[in-house]
Amino acid sequence: MPESVRATSVPAESPSLEGSTAQGAAQTPEEAGVVNRSVPQSAALPESAITATGLTKRYGDFTAVDGIDFAVSRGESFGLLGPNGAGKSTTMRMIAAVASRTAGDLTVAGLDPERQGPEVRARLGVIPQQDNLDEELTVRENIIMYGRYFGLPRRWLLAKAEELLDFAQLTHKAKARVEDLSGGMKRRLTIARALVNEPDVLLLDEPTTGLDPQARHVLWDRLFRLKENGTTLVLTTHHMDEAEQLCDRLIVVDHGRIMAEGSPSGLIREHSTREVLELRFGMDRNAELAEELGAVLDGGDSGFDRFEVLPDRLLVYAERAEEALEHIHAAGHRPVTSLVRRSSLEDVFLRLTGRTLVD
Repeated sequence: MPESVRATSVPAESPSLEGSTAQGAAQTPEEAGVVNRSVPQSAALPESAITATGLTKRYGDFTAVDGIDFAVSRGESFGLLGPNGAGKSTTMRMIAAVASRTAGDLTVAGLDPERQGPEVRARLGVIPQQDNLDEELTVRENIIMYGRYFGLPRRWLLAKAEELLDFAQLTHKAKARVEDLSGGMKRRLTIARALVNEPDVLLLDEPTTGLDPQARHVLWDRLFRLKENGTTLVLTTHHMDEAEQLCDRLIVVDHGRIMAEGSPSGLIREHSTREVLELRFGMDRNAELAEELGAVLDGGDSGFDRFEVLPDRLLVYAERAEEALEHIHAAGHRPVTSLVRRSSLEDVFLRLTGRTLVD
C-alpha cells in the first residue's frame, strides 16, 4: 500500500453513498491529498511481514497459544493448520492487534501490535471467520463506508470500489443489498472490502467455511490472483485441500503448539507415504484385522509403512497402495469398500497428533 494513504484520520464530512459510481480513473493517493500521519515516508518495509518469537497467550490457567515461533516473508502465502481450538484464531487476533499477548515478541511489518496497534491495523486487511457486512447497505456502499474508516477520500473510494467489485466479480450486484447475496458472494464482498486500504498483509480466518464446493473454488481463484500480485496472505483453516492449494508454507498447530512446519508437499513427504489405501470391513472388524493385514503386507513390494485405525475405516500407508490392495485380496480378505488416494495434510496431522483435523 502506498505510504501516503496509511493511518489517516476520518474526515468530518460523511460519505455520500446512494447511487455512487466511479467517474473516470481513481486519483493517486497523493492527488487525493491523503497524508500519512503515523509512519515515516522513508520507512522501509522489513523482509519479514510477520515475526513471532515465543508467542504466548493465556486465559487464566488455560494456555491457548504456547510459545510458538514463526516468520512470514513478504509476498508469501502462509497457513495455520489445525482443528478447532488449536490456537489458530487466537494467534490471528494477536497479529491483528485486537488481542494482547501474555509473553513473547511479535512484529507485523516491523511494528509491535500492542504498542502500535492503529499503525498495524492500517496495514492489514482482515477477513473474519463470520462475515460482518452491513446487511442494510448495498454492495458498493459496504466498500465505500469501510474505506471511510481509514480516512480515504470519497472521490478516490468511488473508483476504488469499482475496481474491487470487478475483482470480486460483483459488478452486476453493486446496487443489491447484502441480505440478497448468496453465501459465496458475501464472502467475496468481505474480501473486496478488506482490500480497500491496499493492505500489506491479508489475514483470512477460515475463509471458505460454510461455502459449497463451487463457491470455494471461485474464492480460491480470487486469492490466487492476490498472491500473484504479491499480497502477503495469512490464513487459518482446517480444510486440508485448501491449505494445499493456497499455502506456500504452513505450520501444523495442536493444543497451542507447533507440531511441524514446511511446505504442504514437503510435510507430506516427511511424515507420510505417497499413497493411502482406505479400507472398510465393518465397524467391529477394522481394528481386529489390522494386525492380520500387517502380516500380509510386511516384507511385500508395496512399500507398506503403517496402519492407522479410525472408528469407521482402516488406513494403510504405502508407497504403492494398489499393490497393497492386491496383496490383501490375494490373502482372501474382501473389504466392504476400498479407496486408493494420495497422501494429504490430513494424514500428516493424524501422524503427528493421533487424531484427525475434525476431531
